Amino acid sequence: MPTDTLDISLLGKTYSVACRPEDREGLLAAVAFLEEKLNSLAARTNASGEKLAVMTALNIAHEFLQFQRSGGFDMQAAKRRIGLVNARLDGVLAQQEKLF
Repeated sequence: MPTDTLDISLLGKTYSVACRPEDREGLLAAVAFLEEKLNSLAARTNASGEKLAVMTALNIAHEFLQFQRSGGFDMQAAKRRIGLVNARLDGVLAQQEKLF
């Protein structure tokens, strides 16, 4: 697969990173997320540079591990709920068709 180079900006610094075309949108979303986290922590702590980067990475890792420990996203439950909603919609639509 071809890999392109994408220029990203974090805290006013530009970095060139390798990125496959199909990963571009996801990487840009990750950059926006990280920039928000960096700015938020910088505003609360007045940290900067390497210390800010390490503190932000630690906070993100902590949030991720808490999410995993709580069971994360339950895909099976979401699929069941979608199935129930679809069944209800099918029932309502079937009733509507009888009116016409």
